[in-house]
Amino acid sequence: MHRNQRIQDEFENEIIDIRRVSKVTKGGRNLRFRVTMVVGDGKGRVGVGIGSTTEIPRAIQQAIRDAKKSIVHVNMEGDTIPHEILGKFKAGNVLLKPAYPGTGIIAGTTVGAICRLAGIKDILTKSIGTTNPLTLSRAALKGLGQLRSRQEIEQLLGVGATTQEVEEDAA
Repeated sequence: MHRNQRIQDEFENEIIDIRRVSKVTKGGRNLRFRVTMVVGDGKGRVGVGIGSTTEIPRAIQQAIRDAKKSIVHVNMEGDTIPHEILGKFKAGNVLLKPAYPGTGIIAGTTVGAICRLAGIKDILTKSIGTTNPLTLSRAALKGLGQLRSRQEIEQLLGVGATTQEVEEDAA
């Protein structure tokens, strides 16, 4: 019992979108509710999930479970992101730019909720293309997951070599 309580308290969650969806069958319309949720710990881990059932509370629980399965780690530099990136998912594009301290989260409701729960305090964003919250959230999550830290980029480019390596190359 205590273990489940700890896992529940570890993540904060926020509802991004609730929609009533229907499937038309031979017997009539089947109505359901689709809930899009974002979960995050405020320390660089965030995930988005969807739940779809006939009752909203069950759909919320389903969405939280789904979001915990899709958690990504966000590389951060202080309270912002290390570099500019464009997250793409289907028709949704989200431009994420680092910002100076004190700027705050300049974003729409969907991307803003994801950044807030990831623990990002200063960021500039622009949604390009679709306005669908589900597509935007997946695009933002993809972009945040592709962020690389300064050390990773230097390692990939071979920049920032130690003095010992420079001396060996000179000899």
